[in-house]
Amino acid sequence: MGELETEEQTTRAEIANYLRDVADQLDDSENVRLEIGETTVEMTPTDPITFKLEGESDWSDGDTEAKQSIEFELVWRRAATTPSEGRLQVEE
Repeated sequence: MGELETEEQTTRAEIANYLRDVADQLDDSENVRLEIGETTVEMTPTDPITFKLEGESDWSDGDTEAKQSIEFELVWRRAATTPSEGRLQVEE
């Protein structure tokens, strides 16, 4: 299997730059390279891609602020007949 996941606080501008870089890679090359600190993963998205977008707000009576979020997810299939062919190669 394999997974690369992160959660950190950053600025809106830094997130926008990261998303632009990923968008440019989707447009211009076969592979998409994700880097988080010293960890990287290279993926090869294939058409068709399912694009999931979610906007959410969570607030309850008595709260002084609402937690809001935007989530993006891209999902595609690739040929694999063995576990190693289907595994995400995370490099550290």
